[in-house]
Amino acid sequence: MQEIINQFSTLQLIAIALIFIWTGFVRTGIGFGGAALGLPLLLLVDSNPIFFLPIIGAHLLFFTSITLSSRIHNVNWSIVGKVMAVIIIPKFIGILGLFNFPTQIVTIMVFLITLFYGLTWLFNYTIRSQSKWVDGLLLVLGGYVSGTSLVGAPLIAAVVMRYVKKTELRETLFILWFILVSFKMTTFVVYDVPLNWLVALWLLPFAAIGHFVGLKAHEYLVHSDSTTFHRVLGLGLIVVSSIGLVKVIW
Repeated sequence: MQEIINQFSTLQLIAIALIFIWTGFVRTGIGFGGAALGLPLLLLVDSNPIFFLPIIGAHLLFFTSITLSSRIHNVNWSIVGKVMAVIIIPKFIGILGLFNFPTQIVTIMVFLITLFYGLTWLFNYTIRSQSKWVDGLLLVLGGYVSGTSLVGAPLIAAVVMRYVKKTELRETLFILWFILVSFKMTTFVVYDVPLNWLVALWLLPFAAIGHFVGLKAHEYLVHSDSTTFHRVLGLGLIVVSSIGLVKVIW
């Protein structure tokens, strides 16, 4: 643990702690996007996604379990089964890609996908599915991207939100994330990837702060127009991903 901590400066450790507060807030407040909105920031601190992905995964499993323990009745199990049937194969293909692609390629993919999300949110363009084949395409892409980097959630959510009530959305997504991340964490173990459990434990209180603030924010977002919130997020994603791409490429 101490050896890992010593890799970072005090300023970097503070930045990482703040980012995990942010990921906890987004994950619980919106129901998805903790990795999509957090990983690009973390990659500005350290450009190795393999270091952060197990930590993000461990936190997701922990906090989704807490939320679902009292809200499991909100899950639309029919949709969960149908979505999993489509995305499971692309998910595993994406996981294999994570271990076969160079770290720089995976990092660039994360920033490009984040830039795309940022543009859609800034200009208030909602990724919508209007037909079955579009549903399938979004789920396949979302499954693959979530396999490589855990940032495919918005694509999957675009399909799920079409079929569930607003009050069911977060918990239904949480079940999907729990299953998908469980597969990914198991693969990390099989490939002997360090899970950094002690670092995840050290960061848990910071993620918890974001989680509990996110619970309050979720109640507000469910009953209000979140357009301005998404536009601000979109602008932030564009700035972060642009800086990240410049840093990685040049």
